[in-house]
Amino acid sequence: MSALTLPKPPTVTPTEITFNIDSTDTTATSDSSDATQSNFVSACAGDLNQDHAVDSADLGTLLGSYGPCPEATPGDFNFDAVIDSSDLGTMLVTMLENFGPCPSDLAWATVLQWNPDSDVVLDADVRAKISASGYPWSVRDTGTGIEMLLIPGGTFTMGCSASDLYGCSSAENPTHQVSLSRAFYLGKTEVTQAQWQDKMGSNPSYFQPPNYTLDTSRPVERVSWNDIAGFNTATGLRLPSEAEWEYACRGNTTTAFHSMPGYPNGTNDDSLLGNIAWFDCDGGCNTHPVAGKAANAFGIYDMSGNVWECCNDWYGSYAAGNATDPAGPSTGSSRVLRGGNWNYYSSLCRSSYRLYVGPYARDNSVGFRAARIP
Repeated sequence: MSALTLPKPPTVTPTEITFNIDSTDTTATSDSSDATQSNFVSACAGDLNQDHAVDSADLGTLLGSYGPCPEATPGDFNFDAVIDSSDLGTMLVTMLENFGPCPSDLAWATVLQWNPDSDVVLDADVRAKISASGYPWSVRDTGTGIEMLLIPGGTFTMGCSASDLYGCSSAENPTHQVSLSRAFYLGKTEVTQAQWQDKMGSNPSYFQPPNYTLDTSRPVERVSWNDIAGFNTATGLRLPSEAEWEYACRGNTTTAFHSMPGYPNGTNDDSLLGNIAWFDCDGGCNTHPVAGKAANAFGIYDMSGNVWECCNDWYGSYAAGNATDPAGPSTGSSRVLRGGNWNYYSSLCRSSYRLYVGPYARDNSVGFRAARIP
């Protein structure tokens, strides 16, 4: 079978799987998340409420403590045991200088938002896990402009998740428990044509003029695994491992398809896939601008559909037994593809579906998503 010659999906064979976001993350926590600290050791001057941002909430904290106060009360900038107009003046100047997210120790990134948005990351336990990591939730890689979100470490069952219409292939078994021991950053979307061209100087994609209307917010495609390795060498980014990819795709779900509006725990219903994925030529037999469908519970878009996404691993059978930070086989002839694409049916868009591609092969349905260790 060639890399992109797709087999007929098997019949449904449901498999029970589990997911535990709170297991085995050994990422160190940051002291700046301790709410008992004063503003004098905050992540940045003016962050009185220790939420890693300087904004109107901090001004409210200061005004709420106006008057005599205990020593080292947040907002008592001159240490005179009273918060008054002098401290207010200092606070206003500080806000002008530092308004917005506090900086981090990530030399490669600009912080967009420290704490996860509760309207995006709906699970309170997941939000707490992200906040406790000591790393900001949303950052922009300064070298490429790629927005990345923090994925906390945890444990999940990797492998077969059948949908209502399609079962699993033998390559998706055996299901096995995988632990990711540390947090990592993952691109909020696929790498776009614009982001690729900005770093590599040309756009290899099929879906551009003269064949299609120019829209460089489409994912880049017709890039081989080896091409992507060159991009990552130039930018300091990397591909996710296959285990990282599936963990991030599932977003704390155990179903064939990740969460979507009205279905916070995911679904096995193939008829609902259009909420999160471009597939089966829905909207046209072509790629679509990234982030056009609903995100998953981590805030990540397009993990299903649009373009196949290359992973770092060589393709091979799953090893039996539990694993921690698996990196796949040590050698091989093809690399892992995940996520399905714009021109095929829902079976391939399931969270557990696996395909492969030769490291030199290029196809207009294959792209990638960047990852990075904090």
